[in-house]
Amino acid sequence: MTRIPEVTVGTCEKAMPVIGMGTSSDPPADLETTVGALLEAIKTGYRHFDTAFAYGSEKPLGIAIAKALELGLIESRDELFITTKLFACFAERDQVVPAIKMSLQNLQLEYIDMYLIHWPLRLSQMIRQTPVPFEIIQPLDLKSVWAGMEECQNLGLTKGIGVSNFSSKRIEDLLSIANIPPAINQVEMNPVWQQKQLREFCKSKGIHVTAYSPLGANGTKWGDNRIMECDVLKEIAKAKGKSATQISLRWVYEQGASLVAKSYNKERMRENLEIFDFSLTEEESYKISQLPQHKGVTFEPVLGAHPLVLEIDAEI
Repeated sequence: MTRIPEVTVGTCEKAMPVIGMGTSSDPPADLETTVGALLEAIKTGYRHFDTAFAYGSEKPLGIAIAKALELGLIESRDELFITTKLFACFAERDQVVPAIKMSLQNLQLEYIDMYLIHWPLRLSQMIRQTPVPFEIIQPLDLKSVWAGMEECQNLGLTKGIGVSNFSSKRIEDLLSIANIPPAINQVEMNPVWQQKQLREFCKSKGIHVTAYSPLGANGTKWGDNRIMECDVLKEIAKAKGKSATQISLRWVYEQGASLVAKSYNKERMRENLEIFDFSLTEEESYKISQLPQHKGVTFEPVLGAHPLVLEIDAEI
């Protein structure tokens, strides 16, 4: 079993494995498939799992954790690092604690390891269709919502708190009012969307970056195969006896970021962990740094061309 390095993030008292198993599926997998894949991931060596209320994967993950304990695959829930996220429709001061308690109930857990604000905006009601009506998209009251996040940590409901999809500007705003600074900013990051400025900013503020879509979200309606079919990555992979996938994940890791990669295929699960037995040369890293950049994830296709949505898309 591959040993996954860990990193200490912010004030979180538990170290976080640098590779997490993603649980966002497009289209959503059925319950049996999801639970089976998550159990397989635990058998393979994954100990960090990334979920969210919005993914609908909290309950399957909770079932998988309970089964893993029952089967003796893990001795204690404490062996796992669980990240979940506050959805935008609960992004109000008085709804943050009830929202994390709902996630804890879904996960059958007493605490979460990392709780993130999922989107830097608020929705005044649940999404029933996309794009959503303009009137339900509202600015996030960052001060009051972050106070709710801090309460979650102070109550022991989560070991750490952070954000997702936040630009440098929004993090700057948050740091000006936070008593507990965010431990993590989870954003899209891969060789074709490298986020260099944002990474440098987060590093200067002591905020750890976690990469989602480190493989370009191939197979989803928002992703593509730009990484899998990238000639530069394939050339480096061939020289090292690795895959373009492994080169991409190794590149993310060498930038000092952790990553969340989703695959429910047993062989690819294992392949995604096998990135710690090699390193990139200076020349290889330089070639990757010169790749044309193209953002894959934007909010507009989901939420519509609302001015706030366009502003967020332009920032990050």
